[in-house]
Amino acid sequence: MYAVVKTGGKQYRVSAGEKLKIEQIPADIGAEIDLDQVLMVADGDAVRMGAPLVSGASVKARVLAQGRGEKVQIFKLRRRKHYRKSQGHRQNYTEIEILGIAG
Repeated sequence: MYAVVKTGGKQYRVSAGEKLKIEQIPADIGAEIDLDQVLMVADGDAVRMGAPLVSGASVKARVLAQGRGEKVQIFKLRRRKHYRKSQGHRQNYTEIEILGIAG
């Protein structure tokens, strides 16, 4: 059984017991959260798709950690114009474990 959920502007295919890093959610470590924006639920051959959301479906997850991703270097250069700009960015994330899919 798996589901497609939307969180943080992105879509993820999740199944029970899976760990993944999503955009940061303001929740404490160890807290259980409910992902209620479920776009699709599949159980074998039975597939339910929402328009846009599946009614009554939700995904339970536990927050494992809050962290920051790897640093991404941004470097801009205009040749022969003496323009160089360097910048870095680290994106915040929340690591969750999927407990179960209801619906």
